[in-house]
Amino acid sequence: MQIRHRRFHYQSLNELRDAAHELELGLEFDEDVSRLRNPVTISGKIVPNSIAIQPMEGHDGTPDGRPSELTFRRYRRFAAGGAGMLWFEATAITPDGRANPQQLMLTKDTLPSFSSLLAETLAIAQEQFGSRHRPFTVLQLTHSGRYSRPQGKPAPIIAFHDPYLDTETHVLPDQLPISDAEIMDLEDRFVEAAELAQAAGFDAVDIKHCHRYLPSELLAAHTRDGQYGGSFENRIRFLVNTVDKIKARLGDGIVVTTRINAYDGHPYPYGWGVTEEEGSRKPCLDEIKRLTEILCERGVPLINITAGNPYHDPHINRPYDLPVKGAELPNEHPLEGVARLIHIARVVQETVPEMVVIGSGYSWLRQFLGNVGAANIRNGWVTMVGVGRGAFAYPDFAKDLLVNGMMDRKKACITCSRCTQFMREDRATGCAVFDREVYGRR
Repeated sequence: MQIRHRRFHYQSLNELRDAAHELELGLEFDEDVSRLRNPVTISGKIVPNSIAIQPMEGHDGTPDGRPSELTFRRYRRFAAGGAGMLWFEATAITPDGRANPQQLMLTKDTLPSFSSLLAETLAIAQEQFGSRHRPFTVLQLTHSGRYSRPQGKPAPIIAFHDPYLDTETHVLPDQLPISDAEIMDLEDRFVEAAELAQAAGFDAVDIKHCHRYLPSELLAAHTRDGQYGGSFENRIRFLVNTVDKIKARLGDGIVVTTRINAYDGHPYPYGWGVTEEEGSRKPCLDEIKRLTEILCERGVPLINITAGNPYHDPHINRPYDLPVKGAELPNEHPLEGVARLIHIARVVQETVPEMVVIGSGYSWLRQFLGNVGAANIRNGWVTMVGVGRGAFAYPDFAKDLLVNGMMDRKKACITCSRCTQFMREDRATGCAVFDREVYGRR
């Protein structure tokens, strides 16, 4: 069978446009990227432009969860890069929910370090772009669930047994899923973390529901019994309850949002956002549409759309040129993956036009990501363009797009998966290609 996968080789925007047209992907491209300069309003706060830095873990916190000097360095670079929104990386709310021993964790003891990290980040941004430039800041709160490794060894906490994932996540056949009472308690732990995030000065908290960590897995809990499984209403209960509890506790003191899978790409009945046929991986976006309408009615003004599982099917959420070690190339062109993410975000944006929707999956487009992003904003397919791996490699890409109208192709992420590989090897992660001084020898 011929593999459809191709590496990025496009020298001009026209070449990329022709490839997308040949694949019949329905993508559009703007020569003029000035729409990325559009300010955005979220709950009365002005976001300086339409570019967001996505949450990208550095795997470099301290044992008790404080940001290290490498963490501070990362956000100084992002702040100096000019993006209007800085979505701070996955931060555990409980010790047993950490994905690794170096993951950040927000507690009363670590709160001062988070306050310092945020204050320094904002100071750098204003130093670079003036006192009126204040990036909108979001802190992603997480529980890693079946991917928890707080001591460096697998310590999975599952919502249900999944025959596709249990073996690779070291889940024993007789392991009991997390109980309803424990899930209810986790809702309160997220509320406590949101209160700490407000104290630190963040504009928003993200109740992370993506990439098959525990809250994301609950969305797919078709086979689970009890009040958090089975029906649509039960499977969204954790997210809806947590949003309601934070708003009841903090009112308008902090914006509540979520970075959420619209589509797992995982077989039914173990996947979310897939057609309800045994073993189907075909996207069905009816439930994400219903959920975003519910969140909008509850006063959630912002949502960040993604898909897939970076451990199991990484090409779905991170189209790449090269996979991590030992993984096979997917039988699809990376442009197909980019287009899928773009059109999923489009469906959500068109369902809730009053919400700010952030799209994902742009890094594979390299120096042309702004051309696609600007076209998507023009078409009303998305409000903001989010960039993750691309920001590791090229932290000032936003400034170049906003000031010069283009990116430097020699600085753009080559989607080689080395930053992901570092995390798989329990190493601090960054760009080994374009940040060699720090990460090239690690």
